[in-house]
Amino acid sequence: MDDSQYTGAGEVARGQGHSASHVTVAKLLDDAGFSLQANRKTDEGQSHPDRDAQFRYINRQVKKFHRVGQPTTSVDTKKKELVGNFKNGGREYRRRKEPAKVRVYDFVDKQLGKAIPYGVYDLANNEGWVSVGVTHDTAEFATATILRWWNEMGRTRFPSATELLITADGGGSNGTRTRLWKVALQRLADETGLTLTICHFPPGTSKWNKIEHRLFSFITQNWRGKPLVTVQAIVQLIGNTRTTKGLTVKAALDPNEYPTGKKVTDDELQKVRIQRHKFHGEWNYTIRPKHD
Repeated sequence: MDDSQYTGAGEVARGQGHSASHVTVAKLLDDAGFSLQANRKTDEGQSHPDRDAQFRYINRQVKKFHRVGQPTTSVDTKKKELVGNFKNGGREYRRRKEPAKVRVYDFVDKQLGKAIPYGVYDLANNEGWVSVGVTHDTAEFATATILRWWNEMGRTRFPSATELLITADGGGSNGTRTRLWKVALQRLADETGLTLTICHFPPGTSKWNKIEHRLFSFITQNWRGKPLVTVQAIVQLIGNTRTTKGLTVKAALDPNEYPTGKKVTDDELQKVRIQRHKFHGEWNYTIRPKHD
């Protein structure tokens, strides 16, 4: 309770014939073991019964790919960021009493819009690629980012690769039920010549996706306290992210339009060369290039 709540409790007590100030109420609550507390995010809801089994399945897939020298990645969209002179959480060193002045209200600047960072994290080499989109977070944006990672970083790192493992959340632009995600993955497989294996994390477990705490958390630390005034500044801050354990990151702007609401027909979906795994085929599946 704040002082007004203590006062209200005192008034209730007086209405029942007792004399008590807010100070007395506060002391009584303290003696009874009560204190002011904020909410804490701990309730994950009901977990899927095969949650742990899927974690183990993903781990086995990653180890199998590593043993034969094939690339393994973790992908996801980072939180969308307002572009402009807005308050950004955290603090940075400045001269005393000279804080950066930012806007009071966090309304989207219609000219600057929002930045949409989609990342690809190389699980074996502690390297990341981030494309910063400016329109919408769609399946086509996601696969365009994976393709850009492959062309800019992956192909050089894995010159003999024939397969690629992608671990992803179960929702969003790379969600298990997103038909466009499957069709876009087929295009990705055809263009790269790679056989793609996708493993999704079970519902409600996105925080366990490696990219969250091995890449995105360090990007957030790197730009803490800095207003993200332009998309170019965001790209630069992401690309400058480094850690003592050797994390390196490359980033680039993706100015392309990615419209929402694209419909995928049954015929288009049927043409995807998808092979669902025996264990939870809705979460684990392989897509092969059409020309292999």
